[in-house]
Amino acid sequence: MNSKTVKFGGSSVADGIQLQKIKNIIEADPERRYVVVSAPGKRFADDNKITDLLFLCKAQADRNIPYEQLFHVVMDRYRAIQYNLGIDVDLDSRFETIHMALQEGCTEDYIVSRGEFLSAILVAAYLGYDFVDTQDLILFNSKGRLLAEETNQALSAELAKHERAVLPGFYGSYQDTGEVCILSRGGSDVTGSLVARAAGSSIYENWTDVSGLLMADPRIVDDPRPIEYISYMELRELSYMGASVLHEEAVFPVRQAGIPINIRNTNAPEDPGTIITTESTYDNRRILSGIAGKQPFTVINIYKSMMNSEIGFVRRALAILEDLRISFDHIPTGIDSFSVVIEKEAIEDQLEEVISAFEQQLHPDDISVIEDIALIAVVGLGLSRTVGVASRITTALSAQGINIRMLNQGFSEINVIVGVDAADFRPAIRAIYDAFSE
Repeated sequence: MNSKTVKFGGSSVADGIQLQKIKNIIEADPERRYVVVSAPGKRFADDNKITDLLFLCKAQADRNIPYEQLFHVVMDRYRAIQYNLGIDVDLDSRFETIHMALQEGCTEDYIVSRGEFLSAILVAAYLGYDFVDTQDLILFNSKGRLLAEETNQALSAELAKHERAVLPGFYGSYQDTGEVCILSRGGSDVTGSLVARAAGSSIYENWTDVSGLLMADPRIVDDPRPIEYISYMELRELSYMGASVLHEEAVFPVRQAGIPINIRNTNAPEDPGTIITTESTYDNRRILSGIAGKQPFTVINIYKSMMNSEIGFVRRALAILEDLRISFDHIPTGIDSFSVVIEKEAIEDQLEEVISAFEQQLHPDDISVIEDIALIAVVGLGLSRTVGVASRITTALSAQGINIRMLNQGFSEINVIVGVDAADFRPAIRAIYDAFSE
């Protein structure tokens, strides 16, 4: 039987009403055999996520501050779900084990992981699926780095024993000690991707509270079009600029295995969502896949006559940044000049030190700094097959009186990076979107 791996985020498992939706979704397709769940999220705007409450419990326990009231809030959330759905499962003994661990000074990773652990136990009982704990299956080295191949082998061997299973997201264990190790926030997306790869699933469905990706930020562009299909390469370009509902690291296991991702909405399961797949699986797409941007950036412009004939000039500049542990975003170049574009937060405390080092080691003719620049990424596989893309962008911005500070297109031709003053960030995105959505 073919399998699909489905992952449900915190908003999808927040309460009994949401879990009823999950059950309907899973029962609608018998190929949805492996289910990964997050800890319960917010039920309403002022609610608390279970993960946050567990973090706070541990912080207060470490400071000898009473935490029992908080822990009771956690227990009550799970008991309410159990009661509302009539789930027959022993929660009390598990609560006692967790409470004892808190008293005995367990690790923060252990306590925080219990949100997903308890969630998966409830969902497994509700669906009638096997519960498979990921603690001994998702493996990390002593420095907390995921052991991808060891994890794939362990997961594959275990999943082969279960026709249908529910697994907790977000955590695994250190291979050498067996102690719980958590992934970064959003790590349940990674767990889902690892399970999909290990199970050889035909697709990885990531269910959340949005109907896939949009071509632009709806807080900037009114009613932007949904993205029906997007390649992994395009997604990487957009997610770098912050336009993603998916944990970036979740892409790599399924990309390696050639498994598409489908981002779906638990509250609107009839919506097709966004399919993330390889370039070769679709064609006849619109020119533009999406627009995303970030701000503010600081740009350092370095000018030196005959720079192009001075071997290693740019390398020495980047070595200075490396020594200061400052990462750069772009390096537009000319014959006698180049610019380094850096996130303002990453350099603002070291800007004078960087300028001084450039002057002492590079001996430039001139250095200037431009602050509060916004970068906008215009992304799409169709850009490489279309004449006049740059002209369309510049015309659209010119019509709105927006000055372009930088325009850069790599040889891959799937993205164009536009730099504008931070004050023009939002109108620039709107202008570019309108130019390509006509």
